[in-house]
Amino acid sequence: MTARKRSAKRTPLESAPPPERAIGMKASRVGSTVSRASPAGPKSVQKRAAEAREQAGASHLQRPASRFLRGGRIDPRRIDGRERTTDLVDGTFLAYNAGRLREACQLFAEKMLEPDVTVGLTMTGALTPAGLGMAAIIPLIEAGFVDWIISTGANLYHDTHFGLGLSMHRGNSQTSDIVLREEGVVRIFDVFFDYDVLLSTDAFFRTVIQGREFQRTMSSAEFHYLCGKYVRQRERLLGIGEKSLLSAAYRCDVPIYTSSPGDSSIGMNVAALALDGNQCGFDTNADVNETASIVLGAKRGGGKSAVFILGGGSPKNFALQTEPQIQEVLGIDEKGHDYFLQVTDARPDTGGLSGATPAEAVSWGKIDPDRLPDAVVAYLDSTVALPILASYALAKRKKRPLRRLYRRRTELMERLRSEYDSTR
Repeated sequence: MTARKRSAKRTPLESAPPPERAIGMKASRVGSTVSRASPAGPKSVQKRAAEAREQAGASHLQRPASRFLRGGRIDPRRIDGRERTTDLVDGTFLAYNAGRLREACQLFAEKMLEPDVTVGLTMTGALTPAGLGMAAIIPLIEAGFVDWIISTGANLYHDTHFGLGLSMHRGNSQTSDIVLREEGVVRIFDVFFDYDVLLSTDAFFRTVIQGREFQRTMSSAEFHYLCGKYVRQRERLLGIGEKSLLSAAYRCDVPIYTSSPGDSSIGMNVAALALDGNQCGFDTNADVNETASIVLGAKRGGGKSAVFILGGGSPKNFALQTEPQIQEVLGIDEKGHDYFLQVTDARPDTGGLSGATPAEAVSWGKIDPDRLPDAVVAYLDSTVALPILASYALAKRKKRPLRRLYRRRTELMERLRSEYDSTR
């Protein structure tokens, strides 16, 4: 075989285009030493031009801005002690987690609180022991800014302490827990309270749960509504005003669900009474379907659904699973929640639900993919974010009429059943 003929034959590798021409890949991605020039030309040329302008006293070269430079310019107002919460958020929360908190405040106030949006709040972490039920959540409920709630049972249990006139105190987290136990003091990090607070609250729940109206299986919303009625009576008897989230939700007909009814001291007392033959029990099926009916009702009523997530955990999943329940399980055509706002300190890369991003929720059908720009995650402590969010929203928006969704549970469930029947 001649040299010419041998050279005509090439291996597949020899026949492939050179790396810098590989289809769908930039030269810089495949090992090429040739870098792409910026819109202003090679870096070395830009450097010499900048030096020449400086020596000539010329101004900065103005050229068409990149699409990535269309965000607001960082030029904050000076803090002088006269600013309001809205001034701080809009004017100085410009980057990093402060920037995400600004986006969260603006999403909540400007979009989620529109008249046609139904807002569901989820709560994890010890928020009520820190007083945030009274300080932030009750005002949001009264303003019509929170329409339904999913909470850990612990938050509702500790909330009840305040409605019973029992006291919680600021403490020091470095105090010896052995000493605290000897003193009969219980702590939640730096919140201290007397051990008798637990015993008194247990006694209250055991007393009311033995009432005739509790002697049946019910949704957790029904259970908490009845408890809220008795907490409200105790507040009036003591003359302490409205201190309890359960009491406020009862008055405003805001349904409160818990995704794990047995995972708190309230559930523990219900379980203890069951040993004595008490008939009070939780209908978790009702909880799953009622929460789904609230979301479906919001959409079918010509409105939108928003989730406001403090922390994560089981309440977050319980709120978000309403859409898979509607779409995947019941077979009803739907697209997902319209607005997603979460405050969390959980990382997304560990695979846990608490840190899962709204983008990940799209793949499950939990979030409408077309509404993904209307999703914000602020990575910080809820005890810092919630008061700021509440203050910002209450300053920016007028009160909304109460939706009183607790009263509408039967109507909403009838709609859910009707659409489910039509799919079969």
